[in-house]
Amino acid sequence: MSTSPAELEDLRARAEAWAAADPDPETAAQLRATLEQAAEGQAAASQELADAFGGALEFGTAGLRAALGPGPNRMNRVVVRRAAAGVAEFILRSVSGHPSGDRPRAVVGFDARKNSHAFAVETAAIFTAAGIQTFLMPEALPTPVLAYALLALDCDGGVMVTASHNPPQDNGYKVYLGGRACDDGGRGAQIVAPIDAAIAELIDAVGAVGDIPLAESGWTVLTPNIAAEYRTSVAGLARPDLFPARDLRIVLTPLHGVGGTTALGLLREVGFADVTVVEQQALPDPGFPTVAFPNPEEPGALDLAFETARSVDADIVIANDPDADRCAVAVPDPATGEWRMLHGDEVGALLGAHIASRLGPADAGHQSADGLDAPGHVFANSIVSSRLLGRIAQAAGIEHRETLTGFKWISRVPGLTYGYEEALGYCVAPELVKDKDGISAALLIAELAADAKAHGESLLDRLDALQVLHGVHLTDQLSVRVADLGLLDAMMVRLRENPPAAFAESPVETTVDLSEGSTELPPTEGLVWVTRDATRVIVRPSGTEPKLKCYLEVIRPVDSSAELADAQTAARVAMDAALEDVREALGL
Repeated sequence: MSTSPAELEDLRARAEAWAAADPDPETAAQLRATLEQAAEGQAAASQELADAFGGALEFGTAGLRAALGPGPNRMNRVVVRRAAAGVAEFILRSVSGHPSGDRPRAVVGFDARKNSHAFAVETAAIFTAAGIQTFLMPEALPTPVLAYALLALDCDGGVMVTASHNPPQDNGYKVYLGGRACDDGGRGAQIVAPIDAAIAELIDAVGAVGDIPLAESGWTVLTPNIAAEYRTSVAGLARPDLFPARDLRIVLTPLHGVGGTTALGLLREVGFADVTVVEQQALPDPGFPTVAFPNPEEPGALDLAFETARSVDADIVIANDPDADRCAVAVPDPATGEWRMLHGDEVGALLGAHIASRLGPADAGHQSADGLDAPGHVFANSIVSSRLLGRIAQAAGIEHRETLTGFKWISRVPGLTYGYEEALGYCVAPELVKDKDGISAALLIAELAADAKAHGESLLDRLDALQVLHGVHLTDQLSVRVADLGLLDAMMVRLRENPPAAFAESPVETTVDLSEGSTELPPTEGLVWVTRDATRVIVRPSGTEPKLKCYLEVIRPVDSSAELADAQTAARVAMDAALEDVREALGL
């Protein structure tokens, strides 16, 4: 869309005012250069002004996340200062009048991306000036360490400056609540609606950025002991009494992120001595020079890890994303002779079965003193994840729940013991970290893989065993990227007006409109169809990208291990047919 001369003049005026008030000389200079280029008639510069000043970042349940640069629609010190002031006001109002009467407490962490440390320090300065007792992480550390510190230090709020696995040019601002600032059962978890809207209103009410008070000192920089305390606490998850095997050759990569030292230290602390870190990706690097996209799910991201694994004859590859809240797993596939990355649903099921075996039948549930059923352990996963975890939980006598997508919902499940979502997120110790944690997950994955190896098996063998017990659960996805967000609404309207009658020749028997909500789930945009043979299709707009995301699952029963291969083939054929039906329903 072209920008009219009048609109461009308005953008220039706003940009010049921004540059004059910008506390960051780097982004101010960058903006002035863009203004000069736009004045010379350079179309790219005019488009950049339109993008950066034509709107503003919206503070939501994921906080803030965008490309770095000047302007209200970018991540920069102005946007971060305003966000910090709004979050500080929310914490103060939430704690005000609490019977304890103690000063509010908050902790701030950061990763190694460009400007992360600066954004964190300014957040600490604003929190401190507002009267909040503030703790700042001593160095760039994983997101799970921040989430751990929030609980360990009994803080009312927490901020993690990170863009997780986004491209190098991005940064972000993630907000957690704890202690007295959280009254919805989500102590230690990321914010959810309507808290995000309340914080957004307070951010909008913040005055000129130059009027926001910043303390020059007064916050506490934590010692490196906080990371050591996290490792010690997570190391306590290991069960050498039940799973003593430690003979496992591991290749580990943090993908240029901040998880390498913590993950390596933890694995060695619990007895996994044979760990090789991918040398080219071992140290934090905000440029992520060896990957096109620093997300272990992306094609090619694990190529160096596979190369290293072949050179050392490894048993398993474990990869964390740059802030180490996600964990990817790959193993050799004897059928192809190549390394195969496991799907998030596969790892989710393996961890679920492993945790169930660690609990034992006596721990799965219990009765209260009056003889009534009392809640025992609870497994949970997002609605778009596989239904296999539910079957594993049922067989073990463990309660199972489904939630909306995102760990802000999973972590709020009462009595949660284990939760996961298909996008490589696993919460294996919610009492320590009420969020996805790729480092604690790596520990239990290593424990499981070593146990399998000690019994002459692989993780693929363990997956096959789960499928024999509970049926083949094959999942797949289809994403449709659009240029205009309005197209997503149009596609959802078309699906509601002309819903598909069948998938893979199995008629649809159940339709659920997630926007209507239910007693179990808050309203959210999305549609669910389940066919007569239990094939399930879920379609929803992405919450972070201009995409329509489709999640498919096909289930095929298995009567014996001898029939497993045929059932797997039948599931794949049905999945391919279902994918084609989804494409047709979307008009692709």
